[in-house]
Amino acid sequence: MSIQLTANAAQRIQQQIQKRGSGFGLRVGVRKSGCSGYAYTMDYADAVEADEQVFEQHGAKVVVRSEHLPMLDGLTLDFQKQGLNEAFKFLNPNVKGQCGCGESFTV
Repeated sequence: MSIQLTANAAQRIQQQIQKRGSGFGLRVGVRKSGCSGYAYTMDYADAVEADEQVFEQHGAKVVVRSEHLPMLDGLTLDFQKQGLNEAFKFLNPNVKGQCGCGESFTV
């Protein structure tokens, strides 16, 4: 099982945790949502629970619950700026389809 971080994503995670003043890393997961089935979730991780795995690259950490790993295995998390827009991008090889608005996906 693996989760990859681009240098841009790692830098953004570090900036956000530094701005917040505390935190271990970024917690990434999925939840049932939307017309296609699942949506990504993100939150600060202040600690690592027993059922979670930590992935670290470029000095930043991502925490993922074990139950979410089958849907996120091989994920590359990127952070992109395009004009005035900036956002994390999920490049997930497990996705088989997305809804029209791009908010939810099927594995």
